[in-house]
Amino acid sequence: MNRFLNALLLFLLFPTMALTVFVGFDLPVDFLKVSGSNIPYRNEVFLVLGLFLLLINLRRSIRRWMGMNIVNKTSRFSWNEEVSKERRLRVYVYNGLEALVMTAVGTALFTVSPEAWFPATALWFGAFDNVIFTLVGLSGGKYRAGITSKAVILADRDVQLVYFSGLRKVTIHQDSIYFDYIKGLQLSIPLDSIEQGQRDTFFETLEKQIDRDKVFITKNR
Repeated sequence: MNRFLNALLLFLLFPTMALTVFVGFDLPVDFLKVSGSNIPYRNEVFLVLGLFLLLINLRRSIRRWMGMNIVNKTSRFSWNEEVSKERRLRVYVYNGLEALVMTAVGTALFTVSPEAWFPATALWFGAFDNVIFTLVGLSGGKYRAGITSKAVILADRDVQLVYFSGLRKVTIHQDSIYFDYIKGLQLSIPLDSIEQGQRDTFFETLEKQIDRDKVFITKNR
């Protein structure tokens, strides 16, 4: 989900930056036969682009805060542990870089053209949310993975849910745990999200939640 939303953000940023440059530097727009500062409905276009950027950031924010809240209700889980130190460090770095890029791009948009204030604000909101989410995760072991009777849930940089319904095989390949389902569906979670010393317990708990006659589970831990 996080990759999809990031790709969508990038897709929307290209027309936003292009419009900002044309308006901010008053460049000629040949097919409209006007200059950038006279593009019709430019404020409305900035508003729509900014709204989409804000909605994407809100969608991601709500999803991961809810995931963090759910996975920290540890009494509801058969197994629940903080993600590994290696994984936490990677999340902090990625979130920090993402916040830095959003802040820089938002500031650049507003600097080039103050009319792009709404898209810039949407990006600043995303950066601020990233910083707060990271600080909360740093403060008290909030990034966790857990197993219930119905699914595996990983909540750190994003939320990943792996349901047991239709599951046929669980294997490890390179740095991921793969979950294969009927009709060819495959999901995965990073192997390094599970602390090395917890992996046997993770798989033992997983085995208890599924039908071993229908699901193959790797013995390679």
